[in-house]
Amino acid sequence: MTDKSPRYNTGMKTRRQVLGDEYVDRASAGIDEFNEPFQEFVTEGPWGHVWSGDAWSKRERSMVTVALLAALGHGEELEMHIRACRKTGATKADIREALMHVAVYAGFPAANNAYKIARRIFQETEHNKGE
Repeated sequence: MTDKSPRYNTGMKTRRQVLGDEYVDRASAGIDEFNEPFQEFVTEGPWGHVWSGDAWSKRERSMVTVALLAALGHGEELEMHIRACRKTGATKADIREALMHVAVYAGFPAANNAYKIARRIFQETEHNKGE
């Protein structure tokens, strides 16, 4: 792998803060010649720019991300980001409110599916209990 840019390093730091070392280490172990450019793009772009900005807190970014992933039906990514809420400070109540917005603005089927995913994760983990 090549030397990394400052933006990549910023993105990797933020990615680790939000998703955790264990998750990022697993994802990084799967980098190969084929997907390395994509992984660099993801780390520099979403994590190095959007998630590392100072206009919103990580909690706020989590809430918006959860809502968007739920609205678009991206269950696997939604699950990852709901788990990450424990590290960003977004609570079960925050997630519930985000999913209520999904129901109103993106449709009940999308929100219903997202609620099922969230409830399963809450049952599996000791999620931030702030209500």
